[in-house]
Amino acid sequence: MDTDATGAWVSLFSGGKDSSWALYRALETGLPVERLVTVHPTGDSYMYHVPVTDLATLAAESIGIDLLEVEPDDFEAASASDSSAQGDAELEPLEAALGDLDADLPGGIAGVTAGAVESEFQTSRIEAMCERLECDLFAPLWQQEPRALADAMLEAGFEILLVQVAAAGLDESWLGRTLDAEALDELEALNERYGVHLLGEGGEFETLVVDGPHMDRRLALEYETEWDGTRGRIRVSEASLE
Repeated sequence: MDTDATGAWVSLFSGGKDSSWALYRALETGLPVERLVTVHPTGDSYMYHVPVTDLATLAAESIGIDLLEVEPDDFEAASASDSSAQGDAELEPLEAALGDLDADLPGGIAGVTAGAVESEFQTSRIEAMCERLECDLFAPLWQQEPRALADAMLEAGFEILLVQVAAAGLDESWLGRTLDAEALDELEALNERYGVHLLGEGGEFETLVVDGPHMDRRLALEYETEWDGTRGRIRVSEASLE
């Protein structure tokens, strides 16, 4: 990665812990991040974080970086039984938006940040996209030890809420729970018993960062929980910046 490359950096941003950590580390490294880019999937997605991405607007306001929102026309363009084809199709609207942004920004796009941890499926596609856009990729979470990574987030001051769960051992009480050291200890036990990934990398849970050192104001939420017996999510009724 050429940190001296001219042009702007763009952060792929969902509001979840992984993309937020990638953004935070980029800013700490001194990369000139000038845009956040949020993709809003319309259903289940192989490529993107899905829950509460509508709150990315508030998060971006707190962070103080302009947000570009991408609304794909059709996430069902490829058969759901063909994950490779669907992953490629899901990437197309993002790549098109970044191509337009590259043309609009002075100096173009120098690089992209991504919060990939272990998914070769996602990372290989983002890497290939960056090659086509002729820009760098900054992926500071890639293949890091999960507990050390989670501890680093907490030590930095991230306040992380679980907004969706879908795994054995994760019941309704986890919805809206703060991901703190105690929760991480419990997740490690669930990993040993059920194989739950400590960072939710297998879709076991999804998160929202409501506060952190890269944010000027905390996100305040009012929500209800939805639970079907094996999985659930929060439904935010009101959100604001404190």
